[in-house]
Amino acid sequence: MSDVPRGISIDRRQLLRVGAASVGGAGLGLGGFGGLTALSADELARLQERPHLGPAPAKLFAADPIEVVRVGFVGVGLQGGAHVQNFLRIDGVEIVSVGDINRGRAEEVAGWIEADGRPSPTLYTRDEWDFVRMCEEEDLDLVFTSTPWEWHVPVCLSAMENGKHAATEVPAAYTVEDCWKLVEYAEKYQKHCVMMENCNYDRPEMMVFRMARLGLFGELLHAECGYLHDLRAIKFEDKDEGLWRRAHAMVRDGNFYPTHGLGPVANVLDINRGDQLDYLVSMSTPSRGLQQWQREHLPPGDSKRAEQYVQGDVNTTMIKTLHGKTIYVSHDTNLPRPYSRIHMVQGTQGLFHGYPHRVHVEGISPDHQWEDWMDLRDEYDHPIWAQLEERSAGAGHGGMDYIEDYQLVRALREGKPTDMNVYDAAMLSVICPLTEWSVANRSQPVDVPDFTRGRWAEWPRLEFLGAPVVE
Repeated sequence: MSDVPRGISIDRRQLLRVGAASVGGAGLGLGGFGGLTALSADELARLQERPHLGPAPAKLFAADPIEVVRVGFVGVGLQGGAHVQNFLRIDGVEIVSVGDINRGRAEEVAGWIEADGRPSPTLYTRDEWDFVRMCEEEDLDLVFTSTPWEWHVPVCLSAMENGKHAATEVPAAYTVEDCWKLVEYAEKYQKHCVMMENCNYDRPEMMVFRMARLGLFGELLHAECGYLHDLRAIKFEDKDEGLWRRAHAMVRDGNFYPTHGLGPVANVLDINRGDQLDYLVSMSTPSRGLQQWQREHLPPGDSKRAEQYVQGDVNTTMIKTLHGKTIYVSHDTNLPRPYSRIHMVQGTQGLFHGYPHRVHVEGISPDHQWEDWMDLRDEYDHPIWAQLEERSAGAGHGGMDYIEDYQLVRALREGKPTDMNVYDAAMLSVICPLTEWSVANRSQPVDVPDFTRGRWAEWPRLEFLGAPVVE
Protein backbone atom coordinates (compact mmCIF):
# COMPACT_ATOMS: atom_id res chain seq x y z
CA MET A 1 0.00 0.00 0.00
CA SER A 2 1.39 3.37 -0.95
CA ASP A 3 1.71 6.31 1.41
CA VAL A 4 -1.40 8.38 2.06
CA PRO A 5 -1.55 11.27 -0.43
CA ARG A 6 -1.46 14.76 0.98
CA GLY A 7 -4.77 16.40 1.76
CA ILE A 8 -6.68 13.40 3.11
CA SER A 9 -7.47 13.06 6.79
CA ILE A 10 -7.13 9.30 7.19
CA ASP A 11 -5.33 7.32 9.88
CA ARG A 12 -3.92 4.36 7.98
CA ARG A 13 -3.42 2.45 11.21
CA GLN A 14 -7.19 1.96 11.36
CA LEU A 15 -7.26 0.07 8.06
CA LEU A 16 -7.39 -3.69 8.00
CA ARG A 17 -4.55 -5.24 6.04
CA VAL A 18 -5.18 -8.70 4.68
CA GLY A 19 -2.19 -10.93 5.31
CA ALA A 20 0.20 -11.48 8.17
CA ALA A 21 -0.48 -8.10 9.76
CA SER A 22 -4.21 -8.68 9.89
CA VAL A 23 -3.80 -12.11 11.46
CA GLY A 24 -2.06 -10.40 14.35
CA GLY A 25 -4.75 -7.76 14.63
CA ALA A 26 -2.67 -4.84 13.36
CA GLY A 27 -4.51 -2.11 11.54
CA LEU A 28 -7.95 -2.67 13.01
CA GLY A 29 -7.86 0.29 15.35
CA LEU A 30 -11.02 0.77 17.38
CA GLY A 31 -12.85 -2.02 15.62
CA GLY A 32 -10.63 -4.87 16.71
CA PHE A 33 -9.42 -6.81 19.69
CA GLY A 34 -7.10 -4.75 21.86
CA GLY A 35 -8.77 -1.55 20.63
CA LEU A 36 -12.39 -0.78 21.40
CA THR A 37 -12.94 -4.12 23.11
CA ALA A 38 -10.25 -3.36 25.71
CA LEU A 39 -11.84 -0.09 26.81
CA SER A 40 -13.69 0.19 30.10
CA ALA A 41 -17.37 1.08 30.05
CA ASP A 42 -16.53 4.64 31.13
CA GLU A 43 -13.86 5.01 28.44
CA LEU A 44 -16.28 3.73 25.83
CA ALA A 45 -18.97 6.16 26.98
CA ARG A 46 -16.57 9.08 26.54
CA LEU A 47 -15.67 7.85 23.05
CA GLN A 48 -19.33 7.86 22.04
CA GLU A 49 -19.93 11.55 22.73
CA ARG A 50 -19.05 14.43 20.42
CA PRO A 51 -19.95 17.64 22.32
CA HIS A 52 -17.73 19.78 20.07
CA LEU A 53 -20.07 19.12 17.14
CA GLY A 54 -22.92 21.01 18.76
CA PRO A 55 -26.52 20.31 17.72
CA ALA A 56 -27.38 18.47 14.53
CA PRO A 57 -29.23 20.43 11.83
CA ALA A 58 -32.86 21.22 12.61
CA LYS A 59 -33.94 20.05 9.16
CA LEU A 60 -32.88 17.03 7.14
CA PHE A 61 -30.21 18.03 4.63
CA ALA A 62 -31.11 18.66 0.99
CA ALA A 63 -28.64 19.95 -1.60
CA ASP A 64 -29.39 22.11 -4.63
CA PRO A 65 -30.95 20.15 -7.52
CA ILE A 66 -28.52 18.63 -10.02
CA GLU A 67 -29.80 18.32 -13.59
CA VAL A 68 -27.24 15.70 -14.61
CA VAL A 69 -25.52 13.79 -11.80
CA ARG A 70 -21.83 13.29 -12.61
CA VAL A 71 -20.61 10.11 -10.92
CA GLY A 72 -17.26 8.55 -10.14
CA PHE A 73 -17.18 4.89 -9.10
CA VAL A 74 -14.51 3.54 -6.75
CA GLY A 75 -14.38 -0.25 -6.73
CA VAL A 76 -16.19 -1.91 -9.63
CA GLY A 77 -16.03 -5.58 -8.72
CA LEU A 78 -19.16 -7.69 -8.40
CA GLN A 79 -21.39 -5.24 -6.53
CA GLY A 80 -19.72 -2.10 -7.85
CA GLY A 81 -20.13 -3.33 -11.40
CA ALA A 82 -23.80 -4.02 -10.75
CA HIS A 83 -24.25 -0.42 -9.59
CA VAL A 84 -22.62 0.83 -12.79
CA GLN A 85 -25.10 -1.23 -14.81
CA ASN A 86 -27.96 0.28 -12.83
CA PHE A 87 -26.73 3.85 -13.33
CA LEU A 88 -26.55 3.25 -17.08
CA ARG A 89 -30.32 2.64 -16.97
CA ILE A 90 -31.17 5.78 -14.97
CA ASP A 91 -31.90 9.10 -16.69
CA GLY A 92 -29.87 12.16 -15.79
CA VAL A 93 -26.59 10.39 -15.02
CA GLU A 94 -23.11 10.79 -16.49
CA ILE A 95 -20.43 8.30 -15.45
CA VAL A 96 -17.27 10.39 -15.51
CA SER A 97 -14.66 8.17 -13.87
CA VAL A 98 -14.01 4.61 -12.76
CA GLY A 99 -11.44 3.56 -10.17
CA ASP A 100 -10.26 0.06 -9.30
CA ILE A 101 -6.92 -1.52 -8.39
CA ASN A 102 -7.63 -4.15 -11.07
CA ARG A 103 -6.86 -2.32 -14.31
CA GLY A 104 -8.43 -5.04 -16.43
CA ARG A 105 -11.71 -4.85 -14.55
CA ALA A 106 -11.77 -1.05 -14.79
CA GLU A 107 -11.26 -1.29 -18.55
CA GLU A 108 -14.02 -3.89 -18.82
CA VAL A 109 -16.48 -1.62 -17.00
CA ALA A 110 -15.38 1.34 -19.12
CA GLY A 111 -16.27 -0.80 -22.13
CA TRP A 112 -19.84 -1.14 -20.86
CA ILE A 113 -20.11 2.63 -20.64
CA GLU A 114 -18.72 3.13 -24.14
CA ALA A 115 -21.01 0.42 -25.54
CA ASP A 116 -23.94 2.42 -24.16
CA GLY A 117 -22.93 5.29 -26.43
CA ARG A 118 -21.39 7.39 -23.68
CA PRO A 119 -17.96 9.04 -23.46
CA SER A 120 -15.18 6.86 -22.13
CA PRO A 121 -14.65 7.45 -18.40
CA THR A 122 -11.30 8.43 -16.94
CA LEU A 123 -9.69 5.46 -15.19
CA TYR A 124 -7.99 5.63 -11.80
CA THR A 125 -5.99 2.45 -11.29
CA ARG A 126 -2.53 3.44 -10.03
CA ASP A 127 -2.90 2.04 -6.51
CA GLU A 128 -5.32 1.74 -3.58
CA TRP A 129 -5.24 5.48 -2.92
CA ASP A 130 -5.87 6.67 -6.47
CA PHE A 131 -9.44 7.52 -5.47
CA VAL A 132 -7.99 10.59 -3.75
CA ARG A 133 -6.73 11.86 -7.10
CA MET A 134 -10.17 11.21 -8.58
CA CYS A 135 -11.85 13.20 -5.81
CA GLU A 136 -9.36 16.06 -6.15
CA GLU A 137 -9.23 16.32 -9.94
CA GLU A 138 -12.60 15.28 -11.35
CA ASP A 139 -15.67 17.52 -11.61
CA LEU A 140 -18.06 15.12 -9.88
CA ASP A 141 -21.32 15.41 -7.98
CA LEU A 142 -21.21 11.93 -6.45
CA VAL A 143 -18.51 9.41 -5.53
CA PHE A 144 -19.84 5.88 -5.11
CA THR A 145 -17.69 3.27 -3.36
CA SER A 146 -18.14 -0.51 -3.45
CA THR A 147 -14.72 -1.42 -2.10
CA PRO A 148 -13.81 -3.78 0.75
CA TRP A 149 -15.13 -2.49 4.08
CA GLU A 150 -11.89 -0.91 5.26
CA TRP A 151 -11.94 1.58 2.37
CA HIS A 152 -15.53 2.83 2.74
CA VAL A 153 -14.70 5.62 5.18
CA PRO A 154 -11.51 6.83 3.44
CA VAL A 155 -13.34 7.13 0.11
CA CYS A 156 -16.35 8.91 1.63
CA LEU A 157 -14.22 11.38 3.58
CA SER A 158 -12.10 12.17 0.55
CA ALA A 159 -15.22 12.73 -1.53
CA MET A 160 -16.85 15.08 0.96
CA GLU A 161 -13.77 17.15 1.74
CA ASN A 162 -13.37 17.64 -2.01
CA GLY A 163 -16.93 18.87 -2.45
CA LYS A 164 -18.65 15.69 -3.63
CA HIS A 165 -21.59 13.75 -2.24
CA ALA A 166 -20.70 10.24 -1.09
CA ALA A 167 -22.45 6.89 -1.36
CA THR A 168 -21.07 3.67 0.07
CA GLU A 169 -21.85 0.01 0.19
CA VAL A 170 -22.54 -1.56 3.58
CA PRO A 171 -21.48 -1.26 6.31
CA ALA A 172 -20.51 2.39 6.04
CA ALA A 173 -17.96 1.98 8.86
CA TYR A 174 -16.99 -0.49 11.57
CA THR A 175 -15.51 1.70 14.30
CA VAL A 176 -17.24 4.22 16.55
CA GLU A 177 -14.69 6.84 15.57
CA ASP A 178 -15.31 6.39 11.86
CA CYS A 179 -19.09 6.53 12.29
CA TRP A 180 -18.68 9.93 13.92
CA LYS A 181 -16.23 11.02 11.20
CA LEU A 182 -18.85 10.41 8.52
CA VAL A 183 -21.38 12.52 10.43
CA GLU A 184 -18.85 15.26 11.11
CA TYR A 185 -17.71 15.52 7.49
CA ALA A 186 -21.26 15.46 6.10
CA GLU A 187 -22.22 18.36 8.36
CA LYS A 188 -18.98 20.28 7.90
CA TYR A 189 -18.93 20.09 4.10
CA GLN A 190 -22.74 20.08 3.64
CA LYS A 191 -22.77 16.90 1.58
CA HIS A 192 -24.88 13.79 1.46
CA CYS A 193 -23.27 10.62 2.78
CA VAL A 194 -25.59 7.71 2.03
CA MET A 195 -25.13 4.07 2.92
CA MET A 196 -26.65 2.02 0.11
CA GLU A 197 -28.65 -0.53 2.07
CA ASN A 198 -30.46 -2.34 -0.71
CA CYS A 199 -32.66 -4.43 1.60
CA ASN A 200 -34.54 -1.27 2.57
CA TYR A 201 -36.02 -1.49 -0.91
CA ASP A 202 -36.85 -5.17 -1.17
CA ARG A 203 -40.49 -5.71 -2.02
CA PRO A 204 -41.59 -7.56 1.15
CA GLU A 205 -39.82 -5.05 3.41
CA MET A 206 -41.44 -2.11 1.64
CA MET A 207 -44.85 -3.75 1.83
CA VAL A 208 -44.38 -4.24 5.57
CA PHE A 209 -43.34 -0.60 5.87
CA ARG A 210 -46.57 0.49 4.17
CA MET A 211 -48.75 -1.88 6.21
CA ALA A 212 -47.19 -0.53 9.39
CA ARG A 213 -47.79 3.05 8.27
CA LEU A 214 -51.44 2.17 7.60
CA GLY A 215 -51.72 0.86 11.16
CA LEU A 216 -52.50 -2.75 10.31
CA PHE A 217 -50.10 -4.12 12.92
CA GLY A 218 -51.27 -1.73 15.64
CA GLU A 219 -48.65 -0.30 17.97
CA LEU A 220 -45.30 -1.81 17.03
CA LEU A 221 -43.48 -3.42 19.94
CA HIS A 222 -40.89 -5.91 18.70
CA ALA A 223 -38.86 -6.87 15.64
CA GLU A 224 -36.45 -9.63 14.68
CA CYS A 225 -33.93 -9.47 11.88
CA GLY A 226 -30.51 -10.59 10.79
CA TYR A 227 -28.14 -11.71 8.10
CA LEU A 228 -28.13 -15.49 7.92
CA HIS A 229 -26.20 -16.55 4.83
CA ASP A 230 -23.74 -19.41 4.34
CA LEU A 231 -20.70 -17.54 3.00
CA ARG A 232 -18.04 -20.18 3.65
CA ALA A 233 -17.29 -20.92 0.00
CA ILE A 234 -17.22 -17.22 -0.86
CA LYS A 235 -14.90 -16.39 2.03
CA PHE A 236 -12.36 -18.99 0.93
CA GLU A 237 -12.29 -18.08 -2.76
CA ASP A 238 -9.07 -16.75 -4.25
CA LYS A 239 -10.94 -13.83 -5.78
CA ASP A 240 -13.49 -11.14 -4.94
CA GLU A 241 -14.56 -11.18 -1.27
CA GLY A 242 -12.30 -14.14 -0.57
CA LEU A 243 -9.36 -11.76 -0.86
CA TRP A 244 -10.38 -9.69 2.18
CA ARG A 245 -13.58 -10.65 3.99
CA ARG A 246 -12.18 -13.68 5.82
CA ALA A 247 -9.49 -11.56 7.47
CA HIS A 248 -12.05 -9.83 9.68
CA ALA A 249 -12.90 -13.18 11.26
CA MET A 250 -9.27 -13.49 12.41
CA VAL A 251 -9.40 -10.48 14.73
CA ARG A 252 -13.02 -9.54 15.39
CA ASP A 253 -15.97 -11.18 17.14
CA GLY A 254 -19.40 -9.62 16.91
CA ASN A 255 -21.99 -8.71 14.30
CA PHE A 256 -19.99 -7.60 11.26
CA TYR A 257 -22.97 -7.11 8.95
CA PRO A 258 -26.07 -5.85 10.77
CA THR A 259 -27.49 -3.46 8.21
CA HIS A 260 -29.28 -5.84 5.82
CA GLY A 261 -31.64 -6.95 8.55
CA LEU A 262 -31.67 -3.93 10.84
CA GLY A 263 -32.08 -1.28 8.14
CA PRO A 264 -35.65 -2.15 7.11
CA VAL A 265 -36.65 -2.82 10.72
CA ALA A 266 -35.27 0.55 11.84
CA ASN A 267 -37.31 2.25 9.13
CA VAL A 268 -40.53 0.60 10.28
CA LEU A 269 -39.81 1.46 13.93
CA ASP A 270 -39.07 5.15 13.16
CA ILE A 271 -35.49 4.96 14.41
CA ASN A 272 -33.81 8.39 14.02
CA ARG A 273 -37.26 9.83 13.25
CA GLY A 274 -39.39 9.44 16.36
CA ASP A 275 -37.46 6.85 18.36
CA GLN A 276 -33.83 6.01 18.96
CA LEU A 277 -31.71 2.97 19.74
CA ASP A 278 -30.85 3.13 23.44
CA TYR A 279 -28.56 0.20 24.32
CA LEU A 280 -27.66 -3.33 23.28
CA VAL A 281 -26.28 -6.57 24.63
CA SER A 282 -24.51 -9.11 22.45
CA MET A 283 -23.05 -12.61 22.67
CA SER A 284 -21.42 -15.05 20.27
CA THR A 285 -21.08 -18.81 20.01
CA PRO A 286 -17.67 -20.47 19.72
CA SER A 287 -15.87 -20.24 16.38
CA ARG A 288 -16.10 -23.55 14.52
CA GLY A 289 -17.47 -23.18 10.99
CA LEU A 290 -14.49 -21.70 9.15
CA GLN A 291 -12.10 -24.12 10.86
CA GLN A 292 -14.21 -27.05 9.73
CA TRP A 293 -14.25 -25.70 6.17
CA GLN A 294 -10.45 -25.43 6.27
CA ARG A 295 -10.06 -29.07 7.23
CA GLU A 296 -12.60 -30.42 4.76
CA HIS A 297 -11.99 -28.32 1.65
CA LEU A 298 -8.43 -26.97 1.57
CA PRO A 299 -5.58 -29.13 0.27
CA PRO A 300 -2.47 -29.75 2.39
CA GLY A 301 0.00 -26.92 2.01
CA ASP A 302 -2.64 -24.26 1.33
CA SER A 303 -1.57 -21.18 3.29
CA LYS A 304 -5.15 -20.57 4.40
CA ARG A 305 -4.99 -23.72 6.53
CA ALA A 306 -2.71 -21.84 8.95
CA GLU A 307 -5.23 -19.08 9.59
CA GLN A 308 -6.88 -18.86 13.00
CA TYR A 309 -10.32 -17.37 13.55
CA VAL A 310 -12.01 -15.77 16.53
CA GLN A 311 -15.37 -14.77 15.07
CA GLY A 312 -18.21 -16.64 16.75
CA ASP A 313 -20.29 -18.50 14.18
CA VAL A 314 -23.60 -17.10 15.43
CA ASN A 315 -23.83 -13.68 17.03
CA THR A 316 -27.02 -12.71 18.87
CA THR A 317 -27.79 -9.12 19.80
CA MET A 318 -30.73 -7.56 21.62
CA ILE A 319 -31.42 -3.84 21.27
CA LYS A 320 -33.75 -1.69 23.37
CA THR A 321 -35.11 1.59 22.01
CA LEU A 322 -35.76 4.70 24.05
CA HIS A 323 -39.51 4.09 23.68
CA GLY A 324 -39.16 0.56 25.01
CA LYS A 325 -39.33 -1.48 21.80
CA THR A 326 -37.09 -4.52 21.44
CA ILE A 327 -35.09 -5.72 18.44
CA TYR A 328 -33.40 -9.09 18.01
CA VAL A 329 -30.50 -9.10 15.51
CA SER A 330 -28.62 -12.22 14.36
CA HIS A 331 -25.45 -12.70 12.32
CA ASP A 332 -24.74 -16.20 10.98
CA THR A 333 -22.45 -16.62 7.95
CA ASN A 334 -20.03 -19.44 8.85
CA LEU A 335 -22.36 -22.44 9.11
CA PRO A 336 -24.44 -24.46 6.62
CA ARG A 337 -27.93 -22.99 6.36
CA PRO A 338 -30.50 -21.57 3.91
CA TYR A 339 -30.59 -17.81 3.44
CA SER A 340 -32.72 -15.61 5.70
CA ARG A 341 -33.00 -12.06 7.00
CA ILE A 342 -35.87 -13.10 9.34
CA HIS A 343 -37.68 -9.74 9.05
CA MET A 344 -40.31 -10.13 11.73
CA VAL A 345 -42.26 -7.05 12.79
CA GLN A 346 -44.86 -7.43 15.55
CA GLY A 347 -47.47 -5.11 17.00
CA THR A 348 -50.61 -5.18 19.08
CA GLN A 349 -52.80 -6.20 16.12
CA GLY A 350 -50.60 -8.51 14.10
CA LEU A 351 -47.25 -9.31 12.59
CA PHE A 352 -45.25 -10.10 9.48
CA HIS A 353 -42.66 -12.88 9.46
CA GLY A 354 -40.25 -13.47 6.62
CA TYR A 355 -38.57 -16.58 5.20
CA PRO A 356 -41.11 -17.76 4.24
CA HIS A 357 -43.02 -14.49 4.03
CA ARG A 358 -46.31 -14.64 5.88
CA VAL A 359 -48.71 -12.30 7.65
CA HIS A 360 -51.25 -12.42 10.44
CA VAL A 361 -53.49 -9.40 11.08
CA GLU A 362 -56.23 -9.64 13.67
CA GLY A 363 -59.64 -9.11 12.12
CA ILE A 364 -58.35 -9.84 8.61
CA SER A 365 -56.52 -13.17 8.86
CA PRO A 366 -58.17 -16.40 10.05
CA ASP A 367 -57.68 -16.87 13.79
CA HIS A 368 -54.31 -18.41 14.71
CA GLN A 369 -53.35 -18.85 11.07
CA TRP A 370 -50.80 -17.32 8.74
CA GLU A 371 -51.63 -15.85 5.35
CA ASP A 372 -49.20 -15.94 2.47
CA TRP A 373 -47.89 -12.43 1.86
CA MET A 374 -48.75 -12.70 -1.82
CA ASP A 375 -52.44 -12.86 -0.90
CA LEU A 376 -52.15 -9.30 0.45
CA ARG A 377 -49.59 -7.86 -1.95
CA ASP A 378 -52.02 -6.42 -4.49
CA GLU A 379 -53.67 -4.36 -1.76
CA TYR A 380 -50.60 -3.34 0.25
CA ASP A 381 -47.73 -3.32 -2.25
CA HIS A 382 -45.62 -0.20 -1.79
CA PRO A 383 -46.23 2.39 -4.55
CA ILE A 384 -42.49 2.70 -5.23
CA TRP A 385 -42.58 -0.86 -6.54
CA ALA A 386 -45.58 -0.06 -8.71
CA GLN A 387 -43.61 2.86 -10.16
CA LEU A 388 -40.33 1.05 -10.72
CA GLU A 389 -41.12 -2.64 -11.20
CA GLU A 390 -40.64 -2.59 -14.98
CA ARG A 391 -37.53 -0.41 -14.85
CA SER A 392 -35.91 -2.58 -12.19
CA ALA A 393 -36.54 -5.88 -13.99
CA GLY A 394 -33.35 -7.90 -14.30
CA ALA A 395 -31.37 -5.81 -11.82
CA GLY A 396 -29.49 -7.35 -8.90
CA HIS A 397 -31.21 -8.98 -5.93
CA GLY A 398 -34.62 -9.02 -7.54
CA GLY A 399 -34.63 -5.35 -8.51
CA MET A 400 -34.04 -3.73 -5.14
CA ASP A 401 -30.49 -2.72 -6.12
CA TYR A 402 -31.85 -0.68 -9.02
CA ILE A 403 -34.50 0.95 -6.85
CA GLU A 404 -31.98 2.08 -4.23
CA ASP A 405 -29.78 3.59 -6.95
CA TYR A 406 -32.75 5.23 -8.66
CA GLN A 407 -33.94 6.77 -5.39
CA LEU A 408 -30.50 8.24 -4.71
CA VAL A 409 -30.31 9.83 -8.15
CA ARG A 410 -33.90 11.05 -7.82
CA ALA A 411 -33.08 12.85 -4.56
CA LEU A 412 -29.98 14.50 -6.05
CA ARG A 413 -31.80 15.62 -9.20
CA GLU A 414 -34.83 16.94 -7.31
CA GLY A 415 -32.84 18.56 -4.52
CA LYS A 416 -34.65 16.58 -1.82
CA PRO A 417 -33.41 14.79 1.32
CA THR A 418 -32.25 11.27 0.52
CA ASP A 419 -34.31 8.36 1.85
CA MET A 420 -31.33 7.25 3.94
CA ASN A 421 -28.91 9.81 5.33
CA VAL A 422 -25.58 9.92 7.15
CA TYR A 423 -27.27 9.54 10.55
CA ASP A 424 -28.86 6.29 9.39
CA ALA A 425 -25.51 5.12 8.03
CA ALA A 426 -23.80 5.79 11.36
CA MET A 427 -26.60 4.38 13.51
CA LEU A 428 -26.77 1.10 11.60
CA SER A 429 -23.01 0.68 11.20
CA VAL A 430 -22.08 1.42 14.81
CA ILE A 431 -23.78 -1.83 15.80
CA CYS A 432 -20.63 -3.58 14.50
CA PRO A 433 -18.13 -2.25 17.07
CA LEU A 434 -20.65 -2.09 19.91
CA THR A 435 -21.44 -5.79 19.57
CA GLU A 436 -17.72 -6.52 19.61
CA TRP A 437 -17.33 -4.62 22.87
CA SER A 438 -20.31 -6.35 24.48
CA VAL A 439 -19.14 -9.81 23.37
CA ALA A 440 -15.66 -9.16 24.76
CA ASN A 441 -17.06 -7.88 28.07
CA ARG A 442 -19.36 -10.71 29.16
CA SER A 443 -22.33 -9.32 27.21
CA GLN A 444 -22.49 -6.13 29.23
CA PRO A 445 -25.01 -3.55 27.99
CA VAL A 446 -23.53 -0.76 25.90
CA ASP A 447 -25.25 2.50 24.96
CA VAL A 448 -25.79 3.32 21.29
CA PRO A 449 -24.53 6.80 20.39
CA ASP A 450 -27.16 9.31 19.32
CA PHE A 451 -25.67 10.66 16.12
CA THR A 452 -28.71 12.95 15.71
CA ARG A 453 -27.93 14.60 19.09
CA GLY A 454 -31.59 14.66 20.02
CA ARG A 455 -33.01 15.63 16.61
CA TRP A 456 -34.62 12.19 16.28
CA ALA A 457 -37.48 13.57 18.37
CA GLU A 458 -38.07 16.41 15.87
CA TRP A 459 -37.32 15.09 12.39
CA PRO A 460 -40.32 13.90 10.33
CA ARG A 461 -41.09 10.23 9.85
CA LEU A 462 -39.52 8.54 6.87
CA GLU A 463 -41.54 8.55 3.68
CA PHE A 464 -39.75 7.21 0.62
CA LEU A 465 -39.17 9.91 -1.98
CA GLY A 466 -41.81 9.78 -4.68
CA ALA A 467 -44.37 7.87 -2.62
CA PRO A 468 -47.63 9.35 -1.31
CA VAL A 469 -47.38 10.40 2.33
CA VAL A 470 -49.39 8.18 4.68
CA GLU A 471 -50.92 10.29 7.44
